[in-house]
Amino acid sequence: MNKTRLIKGLKAVVLTGFTLISCPLWAQQFYQLESAVTINSDSTPNWDYLAKDSTRPILYVTRREDGVLMYNTDTNKVTGVLENTKGGNAVTIVPELDRLFVTNQDGSLSIFRFSDLKFLTRNSYGVSSDNAFYDPATQQLFMTQGDQKRAVFVDAKTYAATATLEYDSEKLEGTAPDGRGFMYCALRDREKVIKIDMRQHKVVAEWPTTGYPLPNSVIFDGDNNRLFVTTRAENASLLVFDVATGKIVASPTIGRWNDVAAFDRQTRKIYTANGDGTLVIIDQIDANTYKLAEALTTRPWARTMAVDFKTKKVYLCTAEGTVDPSRPWKTSIAPFYPNKYFKNTFVVLTYSRK
Repeated sequence: MNKTRLIKGLKAVVLTGFTLISCPLWAQQFYQLESAVTINSDSTPNWDYLAKDSTRPILYVTRREDGVLMYNTDTNKVTGVLENTKGGNAVTIVPELDRLFVTNQDGSLSIFRFSDLKFLTRNSYGVSSDNAFYDPATQQLFMTQGDQKRAVFVDAKTYAATATLEYDSEKLEGTAPDGRGFMYCALRDREKVIKIDMRQHKVVAEWPTTGYPLPNSVIFDGDNNRLFVTTRAENASLLVFDVATGKIVASPTIGRWNDVAAFDRQTRKIYTANGDGTLVIIDQIDANTYKLAEALTTRPWARTMAVDFKTKKVYLCTAEGTVDPSRPWKTSIAPFYPNKYFKNTFVVLTYSRK
C-alpha cells in the first residue's frame, strides 16, 4: 500500500475515533439496571407497593406475609422488618405529623413514629383494605377498601375513623390529593375518576375515562392544575385531565398493565411502571403537551415502583412466576397473569441514569 494513502487512512481512523469519544459528552443519559438483589424467604413471594423514605436510605417493601421489609438502598440489603406489619400492603409516610402508616390487608393500620420507626399501635377499620392516601389540607387518611365497596376517612392525628364513603366499586385504586381538601380516586372497574370532598366526605364530581378502560394510578399536578391518570388496557395511556373542566387534554401512550406512576416536579417527568416489563417516562412540556422521554425494558410484572427524587433512582420489584392451569388465574389482568410464584425469586431492581 502507498505510504501516503496509509497515513491518510490512519488519520481518518483517529479522527473518527475522536468523534466517537466526544459523543458521550453531550449524549442523553438513559436509565439502566444498576442492581438486582434477590430476597430469599421461606414464604412464597407475595407483595404489593413500595415506598422510599426521603430522610433515610430505606426502601419499604410490603411483603404481606413477611411484613414490611426495610431495604437499605446504600448497601442493597434487608436490614429489618417493621414490627407488627404481617399482611402489610402499602406504606404512607406523613413527615409533618411524624407518622408512618402501614395499610394491612385485614383492614387495619399499623402506626409508627416516623422519626425513629417506633411502633405505636395497630387499629382496625374493617375486614380488608388496599392502601391509604394522606390529605394534608384536612390531615385525614383516605383508606380504600374495595372488597367492601367503600373507603374510610381516618384522622391522621387521633387515628379515629371520622366517616365512611360507600361506593359501587370493588376497585378503588390510585388516589391523590390536590392540597385544597379534595381527593381524586380512580375506579378501575367503573372507567371513571371521582372527586371527593374530604371535609364533607362525599363525591362531588365524576369524570369518565371513556375509550380508556381500567384507570388505575393517579397523580395531581398543582402547578398546572392537571390530573394524571394511567390506564391499563391495550391502549394503555396517561390521561391528562384539566381539573377546571374535567376534560382530557392529552393521552400519551404508556406500557400496559400499569400499577404505579410517579411525578418528579423538579424535572417535570412522569414515571410509569408497567406489568408488560417497561418503565415508560413522559416529559411534561407544558400543561397540555407531553412527549416520550424514554421507554426502558425491565422485567415482566415489575409494576410496583418507588422513585427517589433526590438521586433520581427508580426501584421496582418482581418475582418469577407461572400459570398453573389446574387453578384459576386472573385473565382480567392479562391472558396469562401468574397464579403461582416461586420461592427465593423475589428481586428488588434498582435503575439509575448512565
